[in-house]
Amino acid sequence: MRPLRYTINVTLDGCVDHRAIEPDTDTHQHATAALRRADALLFGRVTYEMMEAAWGPHADMAAMPTWTRPFHEVIDPAKKYVVSSTLAAVDWNAELITGDLADSVRRLKAEPGEGLYVGGVRLPLALAELGLIDEYEFLVHPRIAGYGPKLFEGLPTPLDLRLVNRHEFGSGAVALTYEPKTT
Repeated sequence: MRPLRYTINVTLDGCVDHRAIEPDTDTHQHATAALRRADALLFGRVTYEMMEAAWGPHADMAAMPTWTRPFHEVIDPAKKYVVSSTLAAVDWNAELITGDLADSVRRLKAEPGEGLYVGGVRLPLALAELGLIDEYEFLVHPRIAGYGPKLFEGLPTPLDLRLVNRHEFGSGAVALTYEPKTT
């Protein structure tokens, strides 16, 4: 069974709005390495559309810093699954997932491989509620945004995690990797 890994950038006050974070070379390299550990990517509609606009075939890579190109080289050809009840079709190496979320994700996890990667805000909240995320990585940036959206806002019950890895970056950002605690 391949694990489902969740990675997100977050400010010290819990804001997960991607515009609140200033990317840098080190954290971008870290994100690229995370994607390389995945056989496929799992996105909700909002994250898929945002990522496709930024990194898909029509992205203006000439306008991007050169240190972002490795991320593009990994994400562009990657297999993607998009969970949506509103999209009729997807492209960019993607397959649309509709119907029961838990059953669909369990089937994906049951396939052989290195792992699945999930990003975004709303889809990971639903997956956490279902107990389907095997690893959580929070890339905590030394910034206070002063606004939301907040990490796992609306989670109906607490989720206890145990720290399994920690990595500090020169910028002061810290990658904290957790697994769900087993009782």
